[in-house]
Amino acid sequence: MYRVMAIFIEYPLLAVLPSIAFLGLYRVTRRPFVVVVALAWLLYGIYEYAMHERILCSGECNIRVDLLAIYPALVVASGVALGLAAAGLRARLRRPGP
Repeated sequence: MYRVMAIFIEYPLLAVLPSIAFLGLYRVTRRPFVVVVALAWLLYGIYEYAMHERILCSGECNIRVDLLAIYPALVVASGVALGLAAAGLRARLRRPGP
């Protein structure tokens, strides 16, 4: 998991992509937790960009203990949000149309 997520360290603005995807899912499903996860990805992108530009980290930032908590939280929250979005899509497809 950490190797896959490590791309965001090198390219922090890529974290905007999951944020946009979750915002799109929110527009379709209207599940509040999905928009919370979109905002979490956006905030993580801003945080990682600030770390990349050495705004929040002066000097040596190679040992990032913070990511031991951030990555699992984002992965679990994203999984839950995808599950909720899938349930919302199923419910929306089952509803009879006008």
